[in-house]
Parts: sequence; C-alpha cells; structure tokens
Amino acid sequence: MTETEENVIDEILRSARVIAVVGLSNHAWRPSFQVSAYMQAAGYRIIPINPNETEVLGERAYARLEDVPETIDVVNIFRRPEFVPPVVESAIRVGAKAVWMQEEVIHDEAARRAREAGLRVVMDRCILKEHRRWKGNQ
Repeated sequence: MTETEENVIDEILRSARVIAVVGLSNHAWRPSFQVSAYMQAAGYRIIPINPNETEVLGERAYARLEDVPETIDVVNIFRRPEFVPPVVESAIRVGAKAVWMQEEVIHDEAARRAREAGLRVVMDRCILKEHRRWKGNQ
C-alpha cells in the first residue's frame, strides 16, 4: 500500500461516522455481517442497504442508498464487481464522501468515476482489517 492510500484510509476512518453497507444481510456467518458488527461496536453508525431486509444489527435497512434520509459518509460495498458501477453512481447522487470496496471487490472504472466526482476511494481492502491497523497506530 502506498503512503497516499494509507492517508486516504486513515482520513476516512478518522472522519466517518455513518457507513452505509451495500449487501449487508442478517446472515451472521457472512463477512458483511461480521465486518459491520465490528464497525458498529467501534462506534460507527451502520445503515444496511439491502432490498431483502427490514432491519440488520438493530438498524433499519433500506432498499437503495437514495432511500436513506441522512448523510452518508462511506458507502461500503459487499457486492460482486459487476454490481459496483450502479452503487458508485448512487453514492455520487446521495453525496457520500467515500466509497469503500471490500477485499476482492475491484472495479477500476467505477473507482475512477467516483474519484472524478470527488469521492475518496478504497478498493480491495477490508475496512475491519484497516480499522484494526489504524487503531493500532493511534
């Protein structure tokens, strides 16, 4: 990881309060659930984005980012790469500050589009692992 990527990650983790998690479900064995539970315990507000859920981790779930009635700091994406571009377009529309694509979620064109729109971008990294690293450096 370059110093620039570390700085972006550190700034996101330091400034973010609300994380919308696209693909979060009530399946506790899934990485999206485990990572979101960790981030929630670390003090971040988690907003589940999944049209098949009504509530996850005690938070109301929304079908789309556009349905969330509050400001979103980070859109954390737990979807296959082919589903990333529309999520990025939604993140831009709702005024999110950053897009975070979890490990193995790689879409260079969507990342470029998000950066051009002024969003910070992290790709192919686990927010839980990065948070642990970041907290260890505090």
